[in-house]
Amino acid sequence: METTLKILVVEAERERARDITEALVDGGWANVTVMESSVGLARAIVDADPDIVLIDISHPDRDTLEQLSIASDARSRPVAMFVDRTDADLSQAAIGAGLSAYVVDGLQKNRIKPVLQTAIARFNMMVKMQSELDAAKRALVDRKTIDRAKGLLMQARGVTEEEAYSLLRKAAMDQGRKVIDVAQALVTSADLLR
Repeated sequence: METTLKILVVEAERERARDITEALVDGGWANVTVMESSVGLARAIVDADPDIVLIDISHPDRDTLEQLSIASDARSRPVAMFVDRTDADLSQAAIGAGLSAYVVDGLQKNRIKPVLQTAIARFNMMVKMQSELDAAKRALVDRKTIDRAKGLLMQARGVTEEEAYSLLRKAAMDQGRKVIDVAQALVTSADLLR
């Protein structure tokens, strides 16, 4: 586990903030910044650029949860939220808000390190899955573009699908470009000529 992580803690009570900071330092994380209020959290995130955000809030409501998630940029970094109580709707809202960890029954010093480690691992897993999903979507769009370009060549040149792909591949090699780039140029040109 990396010990150079910058951690931003949002905790209104000074004594709890001290306990959290001590637990983080005991866990090997010394680079901790504490905010006493979630007011101005978005600006503090920009200024501190933390690697992870830890929020301790007694009784969140759906709006507070969503605002804290947006302000802490939960899609760009792991965010762990500790709450004293919750219900099914708030748990679903936490998942929807992209929180990496949503821990009920409040924050306890002995749980901080394992929860943060889990939050980091979950966040990294979600980033990887999103990256793979984006790559799959891009590949599907590229495949459709290449198929459309092949169709245009088949119609214009009276060639088979295999021959059309060979023409695209040869043009790409001759121009030092990717097949998708040549296909996209062909599709764009065809659209302009309509």
